[in-house]
Amino acid sequence: MKYLTKEWYDLCQRTGLHFGMRVHNGAHAHDEALYLRLYKRKEKEFVNMQREVYDVDPRFMLEQDGTVLVPLHTFSSGDEISEEDTIVYHMPSEEKARIQKLIADYDARPPFDEIKCKQEFSRNMEWRCREEAARLPRELFSQIADMRVFALGYCTKDVLRELKKRSEENERNMKLVLDEFTKMQQAQHIPETILETFNFHDCKVTEWVSGQQVVIRLDTQGGFTAFNKVTFVAAEIIKQEDHFVGSTWIYNELYRIDNGYEVHMLFAGKGMPELILRCHDIVIEKE
Repeated sequence: MKYLTKEWYDLCQRTGLHFGMRVHNGAHAHDEALYLRLYKRKEKEFVNMQREVYDVDPRFMLEQDGTVLVPLHTFSSGDEISEEDTIVYHMPSEEKARIQKLIADYDARPPFDEIKCKQEFSRNMEWRCREEAARLPRELFSQIADMRVFALGYCTKDVLRELKKRSEENERNMKLVLDEFTKMQQAQHIPETILETFNFHDCKVTEWVSGQQVVIRLDTQGGFTAFNKVTFVAAEIIKQEDHFVGSTWIYNELYRIDNGYEVHMLFAGKGMPELILRCHDIVIEKE
């Protein structure tokens, strides 16, 4: 990767350092009683939110059936809406069956497990402590009296001010690189048929076949495309790092070369593996 590198990805993770943070006067010192009090408060909020989600009855989705809709162009015209302008939505039988299954599962669900929910909150806190410690600049990390309190979303006024300053600086640098990448990509004269479909962000790599043609198959459930197979014709691998099968495709760069394309791909996973290859053509399909 020339622009959307691992370092750039890391910079992106440091653009919202202050998000969700609040000033607390007690955050300047290590105070076990304060931490326990704040922990219980946040734990209660988490449990209540999870209980609300657990108790959402899917029957409300059936209310969409028979809904009277007005086309956007008719609604925005400002003209009086007549019966002929409306459309009645009739839910497909497959969708009704899916919702009925959700209702059956909802009615048969066990009681809400508060203990399990609290255990999940505890695991989330442990993860957040590690993540926050890893992404904070060293000099800022040293100003935090208790990382557990910070992970709960509380810090001193000075720390919050510095978090905002660092976040804004990182965002400026991140956007500079992104603007340069966008200009570069537009200058490559990649065919629209490839540009419009070569979009596998958040798709999981399920299979890799290497030979004269390199084939990558994807699980698109978490992505923004239905195309789940990409073939690089007459491919030559320039760089291949391990562990990208099972990883998530996050960024790519496309370059025009004399006899085809040079493709750079970055994956989220162990070590953030990178794959670079050259090929004569790119074929994108839906299997």
